[in-house]
Amino acid sequence: MRRLSMAAALPLLALLAACQNGAATKTDASAFPEPNRPVANVVATQFSNEPAREAANEAQIVMDWADTRPGMTVADIGAGEGYYTVRLGDRVGAKGRVLAQDIDRAVLTRLGERVARDRLDNVSIKLGAQDDPGLPDASFDRVFMIHMYHEIAQPYAFLWHLRPALKADGEVIIVDADRPTANHGTPPSLLFCELKAVGYRLTGYEERPDIGAYIARFAPQGDRPEPSAITPCAAPEPAPELAPEPAKR
Repeated sequence: MRRLSMAAALPLLALLAACQNGAATKTDASAFPEPNRPVANVVATQFSNEPAREAANEAQIVMDWADTRPGMTVADIGAGEGYYTVRLGDRVGAKGRVLAQDIDRAVLTRLGERVARDRLDNVSIKLGAQDDPGLPDASFDRVFMIHMYHEIAQPYAFLWHLRPALKADGEVIIVDADRPTANHGTPPSLLFCELKAVGYRLTGYEERPDIGAYIARFAPQGDRPEPSAITPCAAPEPAPELAPEPAKR
């Protein structure tokens, strides 16, 4: 494993220390409402295989759309095998920082090996939780949540704890498929409602059939509501069933 230079290591150590401090002030998930919709099971650490995603130019499309620039500090929540992590590290450059997070320790071990192998000195990794990313306050220009929002078991608690981590002009970037949460997607109207309930405003949205998903961006708006004041969104209407084809004569 390559040793980091002291100049490169200090910002990462400070970021991780701040993460630990932020995690200590969390509000218990029981204070927040439960979502009125299914939560998808975590069945894999990859939405699709990496060569297919690279062939579709997915990460470049999303990073460009999110105006991700050199020198930024970004978080990759649900980083998995690191498809976005390594590309975010390249995009933000030596003066930028990437915090890659997942709730699976085994996945983080593999990701750590990849970070060391690829010598990504501007990337650090951290274990997350379903109800709290445990990120330091006022630290991130962009927080990416790629094909994983539907797997968050406590979305209101998670989004509430996430808000303070954004810088004054920071944004949350969510990529997901327009389908029911039980089928590993999130209907856009439901996504908009859940983030609005925690005090985020929609700042951009685009459907991207070329990557099989939509991209949405959000920024905090107004005061963060008290957990008891959060009204959960209504359960989404089930998708209409297709009428059976008439019998052929």
